[in-house]
Amino acid sequence: MKYLRQSAIILLLSFLGEMLHGFIPFPVPASVYGLLLMLLALCTGILKLSQVRETAAFLVEIMPVMFIPAAVGLLDAWPALRPIWFPVTVITVLTTVLVMAVTGQVTQLMIRHGRKTNQKNHGKTNQQHMEREK
Repeated sequence: MKYLRQSAIILLLSFLGEMLHGFIPFPVPASVYGLLLMLLALCTGILKLSQVRETAAFLVEIMPVMFIPAAVGLLDAWPALRPIWFPVTVITVLTTVLVMAVTGQVTQLMIRHGRKTNQKNHGKTNQQHMEREK
C-alpha cells in the first residue's frame, strides 16, 4: 500500500506538470515542470521525503531500462544519422562534460554554503549555551 500511495503522489505531480506544460507557453518539457513541482513541495515541507522515498529509489534503480526504447529508436534512425554521426557525437560528449562540470561546481558551492551555515548556527548555539550558564 505504501508503494501505491507513493506512486500516486509522483504520478499526481507528473500530471500537474503536464497541465502546466499545456498552460505555460514555454518550450519546457512537462516532466521538468513535474520535477520542479516535486522540488517545490519537498522544499516547502508540503511533501516529506519519507512520503516518496522508496518509490523514487525504485524508479532510479530501473532508470537504465527506460533508455532501451530510446536506444532502439536510434538504431532505427541510423540511416538518417549516418551522415551526421560525428558532429552529433562531438556535441554530445562536449555537452555531457559541460553538464558534469557545472553540476560539480554547483554541488561544491552548495556543500560549502551548507558548512558555513552549519558553523554559524553551531557557533550561535554554543554562544547562547555559554551565556545561559553564566
